Amino acid sequence: MNRREFLNCSGACAGAGLAGLSLAGSAAAGHQAPPAPPQTPKPASQADPRAQQMARARYDFDIEIVEGKCQPHQAGQKFKFPDEKGKICPWLMDSMNGAIRVLEYGGTMPWLYEGTPYQKVIDPNGLTTEFIRCPDPSRVVVAKISRRRV
Repeated sequence: MNRREFLNCSGACAGAGLAGLSLAGSAAAGHQAPPAPPQTPKPASQADPRAQQMARARYDFDIEIVEGKCQPHQAGQKFKFPDEKGKICPWLMDSMNGAIRVLEYGGTMPWLYEGTPYQKVIDPNGLTTEFIRCPDPSRVVVAKISRRRV
């Protein structure tokens, strides 16, 4: 018997042996298995994971290049997210990914950048914005992510 066959057999054999010992021990002692605890119905939001997704707020996202220029981007370009995600440079998209995930689930970043051109709007029931800079060290490209509740 090679090692693989032994390990396959030993796992199955050990499990069957333990189950047999457990049953034999309970029968010999005259014990019955304890009754299963009563099942309490779960709220609809916990019972079906899709219910949570359906209850989650829905948003529209717009991405606008507000500063800078590089090969694929220049100031003034606008994109719908996620429909036009493929048109955004992978470096910029990667840097925006974390912020988009937070915004998708209704969150916001706590910094406001007051007194700068990147001052944010945070309105959970309306428009919320976030600014992200591309990590490409040879370019200065800033994107504005706008979230609107649908």
